[in-house]
Amino acid sequence: MTAAALATEAEAVVSAPHGRRASPIAYLVAAVCIAVIAIMGAPMALSFLTSIKTPADASAAPPRYLPQALRFGNYDKVIHYEAGLATYLANSAFVAFLTIAACIVLAAPAGYGLARFAIRGKEIAFLVLLAPIMIPYQAILTPLYLDFAKVGLVNSQVGLAIVHTILQLPFSIYLMRNSFEAIPREIEEAAMIDGCSAWRRLLHVFLPLAVPAIVTVALFAFINSWNEFLAALIFMSREASFTVPILLVSVRIGRHGAVDWGALQASVIISIIPCLAVYLALQRYYISGLISGAVK
Repeated sequence: MTAAALATEAEAVVSAPHGRRASPIAYLVAAVCIAVIAIMGAPMALSFLTSIKTPADASAAPPRYLPQALRFGNYDKVIHYEAGLATYLANSAFVAFLTIAACIVLAAPAGYGLARFAIRGKEIAFLVLLAPIMIPYQAILTPLYLDFAKVGLVNSQVGLAIVHTILQLPFSIYLMRNSFEAIPREIEEAAMIDGCSAWRRLLHVFLPLAVPAIVTVALFAFINSWNEFLAALIFMSREASFTVPILLVSVRIGRHGAVDWGALQASVIISIIPCLAVYLALQRYYISGLISGAVK
């Protein structure tokens, strides 16, 4: 049963008229949906409960799922840790913004050219562009670091954004190409008859019609850049340049080298909030953009 069918059955349970019993399948679908929501939401709920525990409660064995006493000092520790939470959030937001801008600026023309122009060897070029997805990105971090060190991009938010763009660009091009291919040829032909050049067709015809795909590219770029840890750890060595994922690793160190689980989970909850807010704000574009070009 597809996700669309599950959603339809769930809506049938909610909208069934009073006095009319819904089908057993509808009840089963509703139960499955509730179970999935509970399974997906349980880790977040446990993280929040741990974030308001005392250190003794958070590290108790066997674990205590409910806090014995409320303690919001974990959030205070995260907010005032080292350079301050605001610095880390600003660094992550700036790097993510640069990554989003670079992915859209590069992926839109590339996807447009691959979708709409008869270029010899186009499919081979497309496969070459997608090939980096099959390479573990950890393998390219060392040569990138050596190259960036020569041009002064180490400890630079611009340099980190370039790394994140390199990691995200193949998927962005794939998504934009599928979206542009789904746009009817008749619209492009009408623009050509009106005298639009290739760039004007891209800017004034294709991009407005591909807004869901652009939003999806931006959303994926934001989430991947916001959560990326290894490249940020390698390329950033100054405290004031650290991003949120590095904060998560640093703030977990408690007294005598023990793991401060309360502070760690508090930082996890704080780091989730921007991603959740962006996703909820853009989810209607995300769904349509992700499946654009899937059905022709």
